[in-house]
Amino acid sequence: MSQKTLTDGAHTRAAETPPDASAKRWWILAVVALAQLMVVLDATIVNIALPSAQADLGFSDGNRQWIVTAYALAFASLLLLGGRIADFFGRKPAFLIGIVGFAAASALGGAANGFGMLVTARALQGAFGALLAPAALSLLNTTFTDARERARAFSVYGAIAGAGGAVGLLLGGLLTDALDWRWTLYVNVPIAVLAFAGGWLLLSNHRDAAGSKLDVPGTVLVAAGLFALVYGFSNAETHDWGSPLTWGFLIAGGVLLVAFTWWQTRAAHPLLPLRILLDRDRAASFLAVLISSAGMFGVFLFLTYYLQLNLGFSPTKTGVAFLPMVGALMVTAQLGTTLLVPRVGPKVIIPLGFAIAAGGMAWLTGIGVGSDFASAVLPQVIVIGVGLGLVMPPAMQLATGGVAAEDAGVASATVNAMQQVGGSIGTALLNTLAASAATDYLVGRDVTSKAVQAQATIESYTTAFWWSAGFFAAGAVLTFLLHRRGVPQQDAGAAQVVHM
Repeated sequence: MSQKTLTDGAHTRAAETPPDASAKRWWILAVVALAQLMVVLDATIVNIALPSAQADLGFSDGNRQWIVTAYALAFASLLLLGGRIADFFGRKPAFLIGIVGFAAASALGGAANGFGMLVTARALQGAFGALLAPAALSLLNTTFTDARERARAFSVYGAIAGAGGAVGLLLGGLLTDALDWRWTLYVNVPIAVLAFAGGWLLLSNHRDAAGSKLDVPGTVLVAAGLFALVYGFSNAETHDWGSPLTWGFLIAGGVLLVAFTWWQTRAAHPLLPLRILLDRDRAASFLAVLISSAGMFGVFLFLTYYLQLNLGFSPTKTGVAFLPMVGALMVTAQLGTTLLVPRVGPKVIIPLGFAIAAGGMAWLTGIGVGSDFASAVLPQVIVIGVGLGLVMPPAMQLATGGVAAEDAGVASATVNAMQQVGGSIGTALLNTLAASAATDYLVGRDVTSKAVQAQATIESYTTAFWWSAGFFAAGAVLTFLLHRRGVPQQDAGAAQVVHM
C-alpha cells in the first residue's frame, strides 16, 4: 500500500472520529495511567517500608528479600499469559479483573499478621499485575491511532513507567513516616477504585484474537523460563554467582526460553508470534527497555543508599530528592515522543538519550563522603532524567506500534517483561559488583576505621554508577546499529479501529 493511501486512510479515520470520542480517549488515558502507576509503584514503594514491616512482623533478614522477590517472580513469569488473555477474552475484562485482584491482594498484604500472609499477598499482586499491565498498555495501542495523539499518550505512559520507581520511593517514605508501613499497600485500594470506575464507564469489550487458541506448551515454557531467570538473578543477590541456586536457575531459564522460541516457530497458535520480535525497530525498542531498566537501578537503589546512609536523608527527603529527575524525564518524554522521534526518527533520538544518561551516570561517580547534594547529585540526576525521557517513552511506543490488534496484548506484555527482567539483571549484577568493589577497597586497610568503611561504601556506589553508565553506553551503540534510518511508518496491517 502506498504512503499516500496510508495517509489518506489516517485522515479519513480522523474525520470519522466524533469529538466526544476524542475526549473519551483522553479519559481512557487517565484511567490507564492510574493503573500503570499502581503497578509501577509497587516495584519500589514497599522497599522503604521493609525495615518497619520486618520489625512489626518479626521475620528474619534472610526472609526480607522474599517480600520483593515474590512480586517480581509472579509478575515476570505470568506476563505473556496475561497479555494473551487480554487478546482472547477482551481488554476490558482483563483490565477490570486485574485491578480488582491487585487491590484485593494489596489489602490482604496491608492486613498481614505474619510473613507468610505478606509474601502470599505480594505474589498475588504480581499475578494480577501481570494481567493488568499488558491490558493497560494494549488499550493505549488500540485506542490511540492518530500519530500525534498516540505520541502524546505514550509520552505520558512512558514517563510514568520510567519515573514510577522514584515516585514509589517518595510515596513509600511519606506513608511510612506519616502513617504506617501497611499504608504502602493500602494506598493501592483508592487508586484501584478510581481506575475501576473509569474503566467500567469508558471501556467497551473487544476480543481481537477471539478465534485463536491458547498455546499451552508455549505458556508453560515461557512462564517457567522467566521464573527461572528472575529467580536465578534474585539468588545472585542473596547467595553468590557460584551457587547452584544462581547459575543452575539461570542456565535452566536460558534453555527453557530457547525451547520456547523454537516452539513458537512450530505452534499453530503461538503465544508470542515471532513476527513481533523480528521487526528491527521493534526489537531495538525491546532492547532499549531492557537496558534502560537495568541501568536505572544504579540510580534508584544505590543513590537511595547514599542519600540515606551517607547524607543522612530521611525516607521522605530521599523521595523528594528524586523529583527533579522525574520532572526532567516527564518534560523530555513529551519532547521525544511528540516532536523529536516523529521528525528525526529513533535512530538518532534513542541513542542520544542513552548517551546523555550515560554522561549523567558518569558524572554522578564524583560523589564523596562529604559531598553536597546540590552540587554532587542534583545536576547529575536531572541530566539522567533528560536522557531516560528520550529513551523509555519512545521505545515503549515503537515496541507496540504497528502490531496487529490481535497481538497488541502480547506485544505489550513483552515490553513489561523486558522491563522486569532488565530490573532483575541490573539489581543482581550491580549489587554483586558493588559488594566486590567495597571488599577490594578494604584489602590492606584498617577495617575498624569508620573513615575507611565510609569510603568503602562510596567505592561500592561509584562502581555501580560506572557500570550503569556502561549499560547506557552499550544501549546507545546497540540501538544506533539496530534502528532503521528515518521516521517509522505505521504498518498498514496493524489494526486502526478505535475500541472503546
